[in-house]
Amino acid sequence: MPLHQHYINGEWLTSSKTRDNINPSDPSEVIGEYCEADAQDAALAVQAAQVAFPIWSRSTPQQRFDALDFIGTEILARKQELGTLLAREEGKILPEAIGEVARAGYIFKYFAGEALRMAGQLLASVRPHIEVLTSREAVGVVALITPWNFPIAIPAWKCAPALACGNSVVLKPSEFTPGCAWALAEIISRAGLPKGAFNLLMGDGVAGRALVEHSGVNAISFTGSTNTGRTIAQHCAQGIGQTHKKYQLEMGGKNPLIILDDSDLNVALDCAVNGAFFSTGQRCTASSRTIVTEKIYSQFMQAFVASTAALKVGAAIESSSQIGPVVNQAQLEKNLRYIGIGQEESGQLLVGGQRIATLGAGYFFSPAIIENHNPQARLNQEEVFGPVSTLIKVKDFEEAISVANATPYGLSAGICTTSLKYATQFRREMQAGMVMVNAPTAGVDYHVPFGGTKASSIGPREQGSMAMEFYTTVKTHYIA
Repeated sequence: MPLHQHYINGEWLTSSKTRDNINPSDPSEVIGEYCEADAQDAALAVQAAQVAFPIWSRSTPQQRFDALDFIGTEILARKQELGTLLAREEGKILPEAIGEVARAGYIFKYFAGEALRMAGQLLASVRPHIEVLTSREAVGVVALITPWNFPIAIPAWKCAPALACGNSVVLKPSEFTPGCAWALAEIISRAGLPKGAFNLLMGDGVAGRALVEHSGVNAISFTGSTNTGRTIAQHCAQGIGQTHKKYQLEMGGKNPLIILDDSDLNVALDCAVNGAFFSTGQRCTASSRTIVTEKIYSQFMQAFVASTAALKVGAAIESSSQIGPVVNQAQLEKNLRYIGIGQEESGQLLVGGQRIATLGAGYFFSPAIIENHNPQARLNQEEVFGPVSTLIKVKDFEEAISVANATPYGLSAGICTTSLKYATQFRREMQAGMVMVNAPTAGVDYHVPFGGTKASSIGPREQGSMAMEFYTTVKTHYIA
């Protein structure tokens, strides 16, 4: 089995420590062996990025367009192959995995265009005979730390704008899903970038911590847990090595889906099942709290439970599977632990919530619904990151909004209603960065901003044209 190496300064480099990449549908299958970086490897990657930055940041928009367009084109051409790899290492069912790969390809093509559209402003000065111009410039060396749940889409939506703006990049993907990031790096290695402009550093928190603490890193974009995000924010704000780092954090969510009495039941069921359980519930935008008004509650609950029980759990590459395995043993144990917590809090387990041993050694978990009407219960406050939804009964729209907003998070929120009044009021009053009307809370477009409020996000938005806010700085020019 070939060893998958780090990509540093235009070369494939090995390290003394390695990790097997395991298939969660069948843990006996080793997908590949991948190097694990230490602090010394991180220092080499940062040094290479520092040397490359003056070269890449002064490249023309056409050069950056050509490179990113090449990357996007190859990703799309290989979406079946890369989607199969993604399904094997992360556990998404194959159609979802292929869709994620396609999204990554389109992201690179979108930001290829953005490289041509980096605009400034010409402003009149308040003083005579002076012109004022603004321009955007690359930040410098950017460390990108990405999670396991979208192992090619999230690296894409960080790498593409960073490179489009002229930054040099060190990508550190999750140690649980390095395969897609390595495949992406291999494509980027042939895109014509100067050596050191893009670097891949695989490994666990040791490598991530080394990047966060390195004085040569100018900015950090992180997607992952709230606790790790807070630690990164503290390091960046303290100015490690007398260098203040710019940072962007996408963290947890406890996203609500409100079902009102006037909603279309079929639409509401589709939104609830899709939002809570697709991608095995391993999406930061998943609807993990389903809040239902009392007149429709009983009818919706019965239909929601029946639809959930009917979901086919199975191996990610099996065509009949609707829900794949969770990513690893640790996540499976976490799901089971939270089911226990929910029941200890007087929650009623309505369906699922068990390991499916009949499917073999894979990390298969039956999608679960727990009824608990206490908004402050732990299962209604803490992110599980699995196919677990609570069910909460409320009196009316006003109580639904109050309950929906009563968590530390504010990433995504949805409502199912046929009332324009309530839809408009929901969009205005919901404390979330993204709001959906008659659509699942999970599933967003790649050309518009992504991000949340409260404890879910810190820093400028990701994706779309607003991604440039993080990856550039503004310079003001006065010309007399």
